[in-house]
Amino acid sequence: MTLKKSPLWYPYSQHKTMELPIKISHAKNCHLYLENGKSLIDGISSWWCAIHGYQHPKLNQAITRQLHQMSHVMMGGLTHEPAQKLAQKLVDITPNGLNHVFFSDSGSVGMEVAMKLALQYHKNKGDSHKTKFIALKKSYHGDTCGVISIGDPQDGMHAQFSSIFPKQFFVSSPQSGFIPDHKLLNQEIDEVATLIKKNHDHIAAFVVEPIMQGAGGFNLYSGEYLNQVSKLCKDHNILFIFDEVATGFGRTGKLFAANHTQITPDIMVLGKALTGGMIGHAATLATSQVFDAFYTDSDDDAFMHGPTFMGNPLACSVALKSIEIFEEENYLDKIALIHTQLTEELGQINSKKIKEIRTLGGLGVIEVHDPKTLESIQKFAVDHGVWLRPFGNVVYTTPPYIIKSQDLTKITQTLTQFFKE
Repeated sequence: MTLKKSPLWYPYSQHKTMELPIKISHAKNCHLYLENGKSLIDGISSWWCAIHGYQHPKLNQAITRQLHQMSHVMMGGLTHEPAQKLAQKLVDITPNGLNHVFFSDSGSVGMEVAMKLALQYHKNKGDSHKTKFIALKKSYHGDTCGVISIGDPQDGMHAQFSSIFPKQFFVSSPQSGFIPDHKLLNQEIDEVATLIKKNHDHIAAFVVEPIMQGAGGFNLYSGEYLNQVSKLCKDHNILFIFDEVATGFGRTGKLFAANHTQITPDIMVLGKALTGGMIGHAATLATSQVFDAFYTDSDDDAFMHGPTFMGNPLACSVALKSIEIFEEENYLDKIALIHTQLTEELGQINSKKIKEIRTLGGLGVIEVHDPKTLESIQKFAVDHGVWLRPFGNVVYTTPPYIIKSQDLTKITQTLTQFFKE
């Protein structure tokens, strides 16, 4: 059977050569159940968003309760309590100073909002020549057109579009580490400083996935790098944007990756785990300094953007409940235990094919020298009752935070056995 005539077009796959997708009938806790009755431990939380697993009763109740009130209402000229409460909650829990929240329906769109805010901020302030962005090599910020331009222009998945969209500035992906090698860190900061000194008149913002670069290979780097880059940005009237779509809500061991630093970014974007994986939603937060540039007597200064499903009541209600569960059940403690177990168990894997093993918070990564090493690992994992989806030269696990110790051990044992065989 082939997928040539499939009415459903699957993501990130060549239909002519891809394996048939595994059909899931239902999901519960950390398990995906197949039509044939078998189950798989979800080792990647459905692309890192299902932090509470599946069918969490409190999340189900929250979305059902809201459904009986209203499933959706436009935010153009209207408002509602779930959106107002969620906006206030996000202001309360994010770094001090992020006082304004703009909702959208996906992380990629949330990043588009961030880019537009940065460009119009400078325009409204009279600096219309600031139209460029700095981003990191190995970066990924989504699949929509604007954010494609700030993804890695050579090695990223959208390299074929690099000649179509605006040319941005890129600096080397930080290699100095989460606990930094200061000699290497200084070289990296010098590279940023040189670029900014030469081009700051044209740069609107510096965009990063803080602490953890996700789809670029789960590269980990330090809060100290971000602290120093932030100072350079402030000194040259450049906004600093944190893309926390993947890192937000505990994945790096703290509530937000920004909490590994001593700074508040000018703009922060949240998505994925915002709703606990229940429904698509995103939030772009900005400081009062950014917001005030739009708060004038001129309609021309208003921010002209409005996703149809922004502030969706179902999404806002379940996001509030997700955050409540996270706080009341001390999820950061759960994540610390996951980190300890991943560090101990993955650290025991020994293979010449492995380049590096990295762990941080609710993340475990095995990077290999040759991507061909991982060609069979997805099938191997499925045969052993685990769902993993490697890409490039990395295989990773980002499990739900409710995962039981024995289930996490099954994931790590599956990885161990794969490299033994």
